[in-house]
Amino acid sequence: MEYVLGALLLVLIVFLVMGVLVVKQGFVYTIETFGKYTKAAEPGFHIIYPFVQRVGQKVNVMEQVLDIPGQEIITKDNAMVGVDAVVFFQVLDAGKAAYEVANLYNAIMALTTTNLRTVMGSMDLDETLSKRDEINARLLSVVDHATSPWGIKITRVEIKDIRPPRDISEAMARQMKAERVKRAEILEAEGDRASNILRAEGDKQSAILQAEGTKEAAFRDAEARERAAEAEAKATQMVSDAIASSGSQAINYFIAQEYTKAVGKFADSPNAKTILFPVEATQLIGSLGGIGELVREAVTPAEGDVTTRAGTPLPQSRARASVPRTGDQ
Repeated sequence: MEYVLGALLLVLIVFLVMGVLVVKQGFVYTIETFGKYTKAAEPGFHIIYPFVQRVGQKVNVMEQVLDIPGQEIITKDNAMVGVDAVVFFQVLDAGKAAYEVANLYNAIMALTTTNLRTVMGSMDLDETLSKRDEINARLLSVVDHATSPWGIKITRVEIKDIRPPRDISEAMARQMKAERVKRAEILEAEGDRASNILRAEGDKQSAILQAEGTKEAAFRDAEARERAAEAEAKATQMVSDAIASSGSQAINYFIAQEYTKAVGKFADSPNAKTILFPVEATQLIGSLGGIGELVREAVTPAEGDVTTRAGTPLPQSRARASVPRTGDQ
């Protein structure tokens, strides 16, 4: 009897241990009752009936990354390109992911591959290289819609690499180089053009300023000549008035003044020991008598008297004889 009770207790303990189910975080276990899916066990502690219920599949509900292997795709313009891609997805319904599709990973990979060929096959080579965002958006929409019955959500589809043929790559490199050379030449030409324009503008401004300076200088010169002419005219008028009022005496005075200046220049010469006067100079020298008469009339009231240094009067005949003759030194 004791052996029977011990055996029953052991079976009960084993039964309880088999009925305890602990689900890890990030996973959902499907529970099958007599082989039929009945519920999904969320992370945590669960009790099941041993030999009646069992764990069907352990489904990963974390976001996962599926690498799409490289493949050759023919574009719309018959160019062969190699393409690699990745797919990010997450299981939202563990029951559908476990029982609606036989192999979830292979199904997603095959679906993504076929749609990738469809999308990129409808584009030219230049579009496939320059419109990656558009390709990713179209793939995401198509694959997510196709996998929604499987209880998963496609979060992102990314093209990793696009490899055009080698000859096309070389042609593209030459095209890029030519384009860059073209832009460099255009920029250089624009720089030269701007430089020439600025230089011409500077020359223009310089010429304008120079012309304005010449104009101002000419105006100042003309104004100076005009003032000099006015001064000369005024002086001439004054001389004319003096001549008109004094007669020949004023003329003799001015001639004697200029003659005295000329003689003074001869005397100032350092090498002049002897001064020779021409015959015509006697006439000018004779005018000194007239100058003496002018001065005498202006200084002394007595007319016709010439005095010596001692104060003795001198006859006019001797005073005139004291003027040097022609040829005297």
